[in-house]
Amino acid sequence: MTGGRLAAVRGSWRTALRIARREARRSRRRTLLVLVMIALPVLGLSFAAVSYDMSDLTRAERIERQLGGADVALRWESLTAVRQDAWGESAWPVEGEWVGRTRPATAEEVRALLPDGSRVARTRWWMTFSTRIGRHVESLDARALDLTDPLTRPLARVLDGRPPVRPDEIAVSPAALRRLDTRIGNPVRTIDGATYRVVGVVEYPDNLREVITLAGVTPETAAGSDTWLVDLPGPLDPGLADRLNAQGIQIVVRDPLPGREELTRGMRVPDADEAGVVGVVGGLGLLEVVLLVGPAFAVSVRRRRRDLALVAVAGGDASHLRRIVLADGVVLGAGGAALGLLLGIGAAFAGRPLVEQYLLGERLGAYRIFPTALVAIAATAVLAGVLAAMAPAWTAARQDVTTGLAGRRDGSRPRRRWLLIGVALTVAGTAIAAFAAGRTSQTGVLAGVALGELGLVFCTPTLVGVLGRAGRLLPLTPRLALRDASRNRSSAAPAISAVMAAVAGSVALGVYVASDETRSRELWQPGLPPGNVLLTHSGEIPTGPPSAEAVAARARTVLPDATVVSVATPGCAGDVRDKNDCAAYALVPPERRCPYTSSDPVPDAARRDPRCVSPFQEPVDVYLPALVDDGAALAALTGAPADELAAARRTLATGGVVVTDARRVVDGQVRVEVNYNSGGPPTGRLLPAYALRGGLSVDRLVLSPAAADALGLSAVPLGYLLDTAGSPTDRQMEMLTDELYDIGPMSAQVATADPPSDQRPMLLLLAVASGVITLGAAAVATGLAAAEGRRDLSTLAAVGADPRVRRLLSLCQAGVIAVLGSALGIVAGLGSAVVVLAALNQRYADSWPVQPPYPVTVPGVTLAALVVVPLVAMGGAALFTRSRLPIERRLD
Repeated sequence: MTGGRLAAVRGSWRTALRIARREARRSRRRTLLVLVMIALPVLGLSFAAVSYDMSDLTRAERIERQLGGADVALRWESLTAVRQDAWGESAWPVEGEWVGRTRPATAEEVRALLPDGSRVARTRWWMTFSTRIGRHVESLDARALDLTDPLTRPLARVLDGRPPVRPDEIAVSPAALRRLDTRIGNPVRTIDGATYRVVGVVEYPDNLREVITLAGVTPETAAGSDTWLVDLPGPLDPGLADRLNAQGIQIVVRDPLPGREELTRGMRVPDADEAGVVGVVGGLGLLEVVLLVGPAFAVSVRRRRRDLALVAVAGGDASHLRRIVLADGVVLGAGGAALGLLLGIGAAFAGRPLVEQYLLGERLGAYRIFPTALVAIAATAVLAGVLAAMAPAWTAARQDVTTGLAGRRDGSRPRRRWLLIGVALTVAGTAIAAFAAGRTSQTGVLAGVALGELGLVFCTPTLVGVLGRAGRLLPLTPRLALRDASRNRSSAAPAISAVMAAVAGSVALGVYVASDETRSRELWQPGLPPGNVLLTHSGEIPTGPPSAEAVAARARTVLPDATVVSVATPGCAGDVRDKNDCAAYALVPPERRCPYTSSDPVPDAARRDPRCVSPFQEPVDVYLPALVDDGAALAALTGAPADELAAARRTLATGGVVVTDARRVVDGQVRVEVNYNSGGPPTGRLLPAYALRGGLSVDRLVLSPAAADALGLSAVPLGYLLDTAGSPTDRQMEMLTDELYDIGPMSAQVATADPPSDQRPMLLLLAVASGVITLGAAAVATGLAAAEGRRDLSTLAAVGADPRVRRLLSLCQAGVIAVLGSALGIVAGLGSAVVVLAALNQRYADSWPVQPPYPVTVPGVTLAALVVVPLVAMGGAALFTRSRLPIERRLD
């Protein structure tokens, strides 16, 4: 009995698939539309999967790029014995911590550990080649190896010219050739004065970016990481590997060493939260595809209602009708998957050079297609087609046979339980998102938002019906559009839901990004008055640093209105190896200190205690320690009013100090303490003090030279402060450091009033993505509605309606989809964002030290785009719709 039932089901599915294939050939436009919608995401995913599989090098491919023509490669970087995995890709000390070599090994030391007859070639990687390009200093990656040696020759490919063989010759990669704007035969000068001649263009498969190749390792070669390529006289002896490991040498081999277990430590364990985020985002993408494809299946079912009714009359039950419609989803899903896979694999193979050059910066491995991922992608595409056909399948199974045979519309309304389910899912999703936001769980937040959006999808048909009944108050054409959407909810509701889901996600993420940017702007505290620049010496501070006048002369060629003063920090006095071992601090009197620490279990009391509320914020762009100054740098340092600056300079002239925190000053004095990082008890004394109350709200300590002497400190040059008339641009900062390079390499930091922001491109991308989906959903739904409503249009023509009515009707139909979906999406997105931000603020409200809350900031660029897009959709529908109304004769 069971076998007969299975045979019947199998035969029923076989028949349904034949009917679906025939219907796909008959309705070519609808079939093409569905195939494109399903194939596009499959194309993108398959392209990414195939490209990833080719970029994920096998162990043999990775080792081949390391060994070249050698049998093994040696890395001698440890002074103690090491253990390694079977292939030598990872190593770790046998006991204790890793002890690195203080000097590189020599060829004689390496040969002494190898069998007689072994030949070695030395390579050095991870070096820096610094040169000037125009007025700017550029540091490029460099490698030193002899590419004429058979052992190292396979490591690179000579594209033009020849490999370097002399110490004053170099080869460059194609990217470096363009970056240096040079050619073979031209000289290239480094910043230390050495001159090299370009003799060839060389490409490394593991680095297609800017690389300089030097002619082998010499004593003058810069420091880097050495690798010794070895040609052994015979097969590798496992005992040799043990002896080399005992000397601290890691050995890379082509074949695994026997008796070694592959290293498992350090392997990346999949992050559950990250996997959850990927899963939820993938589910949202699948839902979006289902909603976009759903209207096409709904229209197909309505156009075939007579055929389905005949199946029912011939003895087909509800399951047969469902299978016929679901078979459409299987056929079209499989077709879209096949089309997308073919295009994705072809695009991955054809775009391989572009991915190598511009995305990864290295050559890919062998041609591979990642079959496991492609099977999963194809199965997901078929699932999307089946899910899109599921709701129309249930509708077809419930249709009245008499109504279907007569060709009339089914006037049944959606059941109320779907509305209740939608409301329950929306409430549950909101609660989950709020709960997860309070615990900073990205997966939980996204899952809650997705669940809430799914609930709104279930509520959309009821909302469309309500609006359809309210349309009686509107003029004729918009009333017809609303009535049509209400009567054809099975196609209108998915399109509206697709727009809503895209817009809701865009708005929610946009509000969060904009709110986070606003909060960052409120937390932003410049370390100097905005626009001022701190110049510090790069590397070691020179014995005789340039004077402020010399720096000012160079700086004014870029910033004409800049004033320059030298700044110094307090350091240890006398003949001390490291002046930075001493640091000075102005202490807050004990009675004015906060009695709580962040580890105390009494944060509520701490939040209410005024002593625990700091009047300052930590600077986030330019940090300056205590300074030694006679008052010349105070204006550029603090931006305080002139009268306060004059009083502060008088205090410094009498041997006192200047602070910005009035809590530290008691009876005109402050206690300054010196801590010694090298050990010893701190020392300190009371000094005359003045508290600056205006200007920059940053905690600052400035010692006069006399105060530094009294504390046993000296003034250690730090750099220069530039007081500028405006805020220098990035280009001006580059020109400034280039201009100062001749008198001393310096780095420059500019204080800005607002934090650097790169969120505008993201907001634009979100708006564009949701806009494209809105336009696509509106176009598809409008086209399907026009195809379905030809009989209504012919009726309008018969009663004498103006030909422009059709164009206006298309405009209103597109407006129903785009406007209603965008409005629902904006409301849902704003609601989700407000819930998430409120939960985060509640979490911050319970923290101590107190953190400022997230404000609710609505990004204007996102909302402006979402307001404009429906208008564009309506205008496009009106523009591309023929105004001529059909007549009944043409329909026949």
